[in-house]
Amino acid sequence: IGGFTLNTGKEASKPYGTVLIKAKEILDFLLAANDPPTLSDISRGLQSPKPTTLKILSTLETLGFVWRDTDSKRYFLGTRFIPYAQKALATFNIVNVARPFLEDLRDKTEETINLGIERNNKIILVEKLESPRSIKLQSTIGGSMNLYSSAMGKAILATFSSKSLDSYFKSTKMVPMTPHTITTPSKLQKDLNSIKELGVSVDNEENEEEVFCLGASIVRDGQLYGAFSISAPKYRMPQERRSAFVRMLLDTKHAIESAI
Repeated sequence: IGGFTLNTGKEASKPYGTVLIKAKEILDFLLAANDPPTLSDISRGLQSPKPTTLKILSTLETLGFVWRDTDSKRYFLGTRFIPYAQKALATFNIVNVARPFLEDLRDKTEETINLGIERNNKIILVEKLESPRSIKLQSTIGGSMNLYSSAMGKAILATFSSKSLDSYFKSTKMVPMTPHTITTPSKLQKDLNSIKELGVSVDNEENEEEVFCLGASIVRDGQLYGAFSISAPKYRMPQERRSAFVRMLLDTKHAIESAI
């Protein structure tokens, strides 16, 4: 019509700008590379022709998104990304991203779902979706919990480096919250090793008596965003139900991380 082509719905849904997609692939390659790559490394790694790759790299370099060391001929991510990253971090809200997935988890489990972030070696509860069933748990939005005694906290501790974990143990007195709280670094370290292997943490009456929690961290590209948990009275958590909840928890973790 009038020299223009009408797009069908299917065509309109396709990403616009092949060059933009290729540019993102190059930037992702630079981000993932252990060592700054050369043009040949990038071209070979992306299976992209050298001339095309060079044109895109040259444009990115002009814009300040990459820079090339003239001696080594290797490419680096440019400092132009820094203000973008700072703005993204300042405006990012994990509650908004995670809430739809946590609501779905609450509806499927019919148990309380918590979302927390780490601040000053504590878990700060930033969202709580109550169970539709009668029993209410003690935690409140804005309240804090210990890392060592809560499912969310232990999930976060399992992401710590050895150096950060040593610092945590040195600065934290592990006071028992219940008779079941782990209060020695060696026992907690054993627990954290299991969490790293399975991807799921367990609070078995360690933070609050008669309450059982399953937790998982939220991590994307090495960045820790927080953790979430399923909390329920222990009598409602027989082994078969726990196993089903672990699968749901991990599915939710992957969905949230993919959405970030």
